[in-house]
Amino acid sequence: MCGIVGYVGKRPCRDLLIAGLEKLEYRGYDSAGISLLQDGRIESVRAVGNLANLREAVSRDDRVGGGGGVAVAAPPATIGLAHTRWATHGRVTEENAHPHGDCTDEVHIVLNGIVENHNELREQLRAEGHTFTSETDAETVAHLIEKHYDGDLTRAVQKAFADLRGHYAFAAMHADHPDTLVAARQECPLIVGLGEEETFVASAIPAFLAETRTALVIENGEIVTITPDGATIIDPDGNEVTDREVDEVMWTEEDAEKGGFPTFMLKEIHEQPDAVAETIADRLAGEDRVDLSELDLSEDFIVGLRRIVIVACGTSYHAGLVGRYAIERWARIPVDMDIASEFRYREPVLDRNDLVIGITQSGETADTLAAMRLARERGARVMAVTNVMGSQATRDADTVLFTRAGIEIGVAATKTFTSQVAAMYLFALWLAQQRGTLPADEIAELIRQLKTMPGRIKETIASTDGRVQAIARAEHKGRFFLYLGRNIGLPVCLEGALKMKEISYIPSDAYAAGEMKHGPIALLDEETPVVCVATDSPILDKVLSNIEEVRARGADVVAIATEGSQRVADVADLTIFVPRTDWVLQPILAVIPLQLLAYYVARMLGLNVDQPRNLAKTVTVE
Repeated sequence: MCGIVGYVGKRPCRDLLIAGLEKLEYRGYDSAGISLLQDGRIESVRAVGNLANLREAVSRDDRVGGGGGVAVAAPPATIGLAHTRWATHGRVTEENAHPHGDCTDEVHIVLNGIVENHNELREQLRAEGHTFTSETDAETVAHLIEKHYDGDLTRAVQKAFADLRGHYAFAAMHADHPDTLVAARQECPLIVGLGEEETFVASAIPAFLAETRTALVIENGEIVTITPDGATIIDPDGNEVTDREVDEVMWTEEDAEKGGFPTFMLKEIHEQPDAVAETIADRLAGEDRVDLSELDLSEDFIVGLRRIVIVACGTSYHAGLVGRYAIERWARIPVDMDIASEFRYREPVLDRNDLVIGITQSGETADTLAAMRLARERGARVMAVTNVMGSQATRDADTVLFTRAGIEIGVAATKTFTSQVAAMYLFALWLAQQRGTLPADEIAELIRQLKTMPGRIKETIASTDGRVQAIARAEHKGRFFLYLGRNIGLPVCLEGALKMKEISYIPSDAYAAGEMKHGPIALLDEETPVVCVATDSPILDKVLSNIEEVRARGADVVAIATEGSQRVADVADLTIFVPRTDWVLQPILAVIPLQLLAYYVARMLGLNVDQPRNLAKTVTVE
């Protein structure tokens, strides 16, 4: 939920840390703060709101001669921690902003995640004489380190770590150690960046990408001691880890910038052709084969596969729904869909002939990870579909299918959704290929169409943008949007409605169109815009009948239709056409006008589409 970044080296680090926070602000923007160790003292500046408020606070510190001393100390600090917060425990106040200190103000920490036993720990620490200054669960970590500190910061962190329960990652520094940071990880992401005589630690790679491309992934239960010379990792048993591979990051700094677009979200909508191309490119072997040899799933397992269960949350859940239709149609394997947060709290019936697929963009979604672990405990094989190498999902799964969408900064998912859908198409075709459930010529035709998908996505963006903007101008003051679809069009509607909710804050709902007469039709009036996904499918006639029913109640219908479908244009008030392709592949194109519609409605309402209220990019806590 939160973003953390730390630095130790030879350079003045205040501005380096704030620049790192800029790359992590998508993880939380309720408050932000920075602590620097200078001349044996730790000084802090914290501010409520987004990062601009922290910059202003630091600038004010400059002007007045240093309320916190962060901006004006000489010599400049070369070690520090910084944090951007998404609130979970405690109100959004300056007192609850990180970094947090101990009673002596000699220990400062930043934390991402949740300490589940913080109330118990707080009571124990208070009984021992500790005084707390915030409502947060995170502050307990600083006091635990204080309690255990005997001159060895790593050992103190190790002992504090053993006292904690929950999902978190944190980094700590001590006034007695001007060249050392110590960090620990339990479930939440933690990455070390290795430079020349300097080392970074952060929640995600973009925080230090401008400074170094050499990264070290910290695993669950590990503690890492960071100095200008590098990093030393110990495992949960206290043994030094000596065989950890160092990764060279291929992402560029520009990948994390807006690239001339007014918002990250619009940039990422336009990046969808490249994202899908990267996802499918080398996996379409020749003209007639899907190559997913990267998957550790034997032929015997695939042939004997009894059932697939897909678990996911939010946008990833909608991608899974599309995958369900493709897998059942092409591979003839029954597929169950489950919201990850619900799956883990019932008694799912699984065995070794089942495959559970966890879809999580970040690879760190707490509910999805918990569902995947439960599935493994019940004997099922587990596959992760994720965008992030080294994420927790990649370690919790038996096998992984990466989506390769690249960095997505906008909180509302766009390119990661279409990449997930593309990955599910690949997997469905590969299953059909392995099981012999589709004729070779049909597989070849679907592969041909998939190969053209990046170009068709680009065409869709170009051809629909202007028309969608016009619709947004006409409807952006609406009080409610209703989305209707059937069969494989329903997941598209669900995703379109979610986008509208996320970034415009306009109430919206999506229904299977056949369910309209069972209640939702009561919502319709002349002021209700209704968005219908009416792309080609075997049940298009039924969708057209549903549109007629809607119009009979006076509502305006905006239809998403396959190019050349005059039947849809004849019954809808407004029609947006997407390029023709196989009907099962239509969702990857049909969703784009709905992404654009939500985007332009929100922009016309003057809203921040990249940082919608109350949301964070990665939900790493329950």
